[in-house]
Amino acid sequence: MNSNQIAFFIGLFGSVHCIGMCGPLAFAIPSFDARWWRIIIDKTTYNAGRVMSYSLLGLLIGLLGRQLWLAGLQQGVSVISGLLIIGAGFSRLIKVKFSKSRMMSGFLAPVNRLISYALKHKAGHFVVGILNGFLPCGFVYLALIGAVNTSSPYASASYMLWFGLGTFPLMLLATVGSGFIGPLFRRRINSVMPYLMVCLGCWFVLRGLGMNIPYLSPAKQASGITSCH
Repeated sequence: MNSNQIAFFIGLFGSVHCIGMCGPLAFAIPSFDARWWRIIIDKTTYNAGRVMSYSLLGLLIGLLGRQLWLAGLQQGVSVISGLLIIGAGFSRLIKVKFSKSRMMSGFLAPVNRLISYALKHKAGHFVVGILNGFLPCGFVYLALIGAVNTSSPYASASYMLWFGLGTFPLMLLATVGSGFIGPLFRRRINSVMPYLMVCLGCWFVLRGLGMNIPYLSPAKQASGITSCH
């Protein structure tokens, strides 16, 4: 399984979480045409806006990741990323809650103001979707940790594109169907997510250790860049 496939499945499983967190915003955007095909187009453009924002974030984080690769630090970054993901997974398992920092609140406020302005002036689903993509989200951060471990800005943008495409199906169905996924189903999926996070984190750690295990932990090349399979 390559990195883009992993990104897709992170998005696919994480989208159940997204429905609970970002779904209410998507539901709140009115479709001014009651025809079913028009509603589908509106919600599709909303989700396309989110995916575009994720791809842009991937490109930006990829510029940082590229510098790390050139400096030969990608192995250590992979290990640290894995440990962070494992820690996040265990924090969800033991139900540790973190309060929002002032920095996070300060970043969230202007994005919320822009979204409110866009809704008030009927800027459209696509614009609101773009703005929504920049809202703080744990699963987006999880995907960005994976994206920074890619070898180029293009690969990082591609990683986040596939993550966004993974979130697309359930988010589209939920926004068109006004939240057809019930809270019981969301709770069951969310209960599995910490275990998936721990497994993903272990994969990043093993990859960073360069244990010469094909596909799982490829050996570090003499140039300082890990071969990707």
